[in-house]
Amino acid sequence: MNEILYHTNYLDLKATTTSRGSQWVYAHRPNAKDVVVILPITDDEILFVIEERPPIQAEQKGTYTIGLVAGLVGDERINETIEDAIQAELLEEAGLNADRFEIKAKKVASSPGCVSETCIIAKAYIRNKEIVKEPVDDGGIIVERVWVKKNEVHTWLAKKEKEGYVLTAHTLAALFYLYE
Repeated sequence: MNEILYHTNYLDLKATTTSRGSQWVYAHRPNAKDVVVILPITDDEILFVIEERPPIQAEQKGTYTIGLVAGLVGDERINETIEDAIQAELLEEAGLNADRFEIKAKKVASSPGCVSETCIIAKAYIRNKEIVKEPVDDGGIIVERVWVKKNEVHTWLAKKEKEGYVLTAHTLAALFYLYE
C-alpha cells in the first residue's frame, strides 16, 4: 500500500512496502499522467535546451543542465493525449512545429529508485526551423536553445560536461534513437 508522507500540487513524497517487506520512500507527480521528451531534429541538427534546475544547483552538482524539449502530459490540458502533449510542448518550449513525429520508447525511467516518473521519448522531424510562436522559458528554467550539428553532438556534450554542465539521463536516452 502507498502512503502519502507529504503532498504538494506538483510533487508527493510517498512510502510503499517492497515485496520483501522493507519500506521505500519515493517522489511521485500527482498532477500528470506521464512525461514526454522530444528529440527535435532536422536533416543535420538537434535542438538542445540549456536549463537551470534548482535541485542540481542547490546540491552544487552544476549550474546548468543540457536537456531536450519536455513536458508533463495532462498537467495543464485536461484529457491531453501523448501526441497532443508532444505537439504542444514542442510549440511552447521551442516555438516549432514538427512535420511529423515518432514515438520511440514509452517507459523510460531516469531514477526509478527515487521517483515513480517514466517518460515517453519521441523524435520530432523539423524541416523549417523558423519560430512560429515565441517560446516560453518555462518559469525561468530554460535559459538557452542550441542547435548542434549531429556529427558534433558527442564532442559538444563532452565539452559542456567539462565546463560543468550536467547531462540529463533522458537526453542521453533519446540520443540512442537518433539514427534509428
